[in-house]
Amino acid sequence: MKRRTALLTCLAPALRGQATDILVKITGSSQPVIALPNFRGNGAAEPWMQLWNQTLFDEINGAAIFKIAPRSFYPLAVPQQPQDWKEPIGGRSAGPWFSDWTGNPTNANYVAIGYTAIQNGQLVLFGWLYDVTQRDLTNAQMFGKLYFGSIDEAGTKKIAREFAADILARFGAKSLAGSKIYFVSNRTGAKEIWSMDYDGTGQKQVTRYNSICTTPALSADNSKLAFTSYLQGNPGITMMTAEGSRRLTFMNPISSIVASPEFSPDGKLILLATKIGGGYQNIFSANPDGSGLNRITTARAVETEPKINPKNSSEVVFVSGRSGPGQVYRMNIDGANIERLTDGSGQAANPSWNPLGKIIAFSWNRGFEPGNFNIFMMDVAKRELTQLTHGAGRNTNPVWAPDGVHIVFCSNRSGSPQIWTMLADGTQVRQLTSAGRNEMPVWTH
Repeated sequence: MKRRTALLTCLAPALRGQATDILVKITGSSQPVIALPNFRGNGAAEPWMQLWNQTLFDEINGAAIFKIAPRSFYPLAVPQQPQDWKEPIGGRSAGPWFSDWTGNPTNANYVAIGYTAIQNGQLVLFGWLYDVTQRDLTNAQMFGKLYFGSIDEAGTKKIAREFAADILARFGAKSLAGSKIYFVSNRTGAKEIWSMDYDGTGQKQVTRYNSICTTPALSADNSKLAFTSYLQGNPGITMMTAEGSRRLTFMNPISSIVASPEFSPDGKLILLATKIGGGYQNIFSANPDGSGLNRITTARAVETEPKINPKNSSEVVFVSGRSGPGQVYRMNIDGANIERLTDGSGQAANPSWNPLGKIIAFSWNRGFEPGNFNIFMMDVAKRELTQLTHGAGRNTNPVWAPDGVHIVFCSNRSGSPQIWTMLADGTQVRQLTSAGRNEMPVWTH
């Protein structure tokens, strides 16, 4: 197997006893191996099993903490429930047993088993996870649980994702199931805010202003959506409920630029960039309704894109042109202790904190022709840089997923700006959108 060294912010495997908030290097050979034999459905449940099995595979594979053993390597006798395991008698096989999975060619550490059935008008999953390196059934069973869903595509995916989430949780990892990505799309002829599930399905128009809606941001509890719009002629912040059902009050300053809203982790503050009072675009703070506007930066240069550390609300990274072309800086939230993080070369933009508040992802054109940005990430304390994309078009607006392992970003590598995701080592790149031009993604927290 090709050896892959991946630098990921990993919610480390609990079974290896590591802390969950450390940056680790994961090698392909060190990943635990899980076997995911195809589950079968009883009776009317069977037609949904291809979708169910594929959804489970995608969820586990996308989490990037396991190596999934190829199904062609699995034993012929696959248990469906705990009583199907048969411990060897006198050293002789009595039926399916753990050693069938731990030995060559499967070499699995963990096996998921189960089946589905229709009960009381619902699709029911009976699912179990086993640590097959153990010697007895009691210690080997990590969990067994029932899952309920509607008898349709949505219900099938729901129970597969819930089962996957429970598996990942046993290893300290967080499932992306239920998370959404908001983004800007012009597919209706105007730039509007849209949302979609984390895998690109369920794309839904959120705003219908027939205006320019841009720079979206979500509150930490995912209840509020803020973005720049031109509904009143001048640019201003529009605040609304995240699902778009209700517009909320926001008192905008009168300025030719009001953009880049950013919620504080506790939701009691919002940062924005504006030119109020003339001069250069600088960074201000305000109450969530726009009142109490307070200037934070005073540079004679464009300063924008403030992003508050999710684990330290007194720390902010932002983009400033005070040293020439835009660079990424950090400061205290009161504007003190400003320091440049990037080295001054090229142009840097779009900083985004990872959920642990230790690493930023950002776009940078260092080393490439003007306009051709790539995605980088930086350990802020150590100033260590890792380049994640390498010249495949213009790559911008990286934002971390809540699992700290995935990143969503915009790239024109397919010919037009679209929304893509990748792992935080630059692998498993996946296109999510294709209709119209799509940009500025943000992931729910």
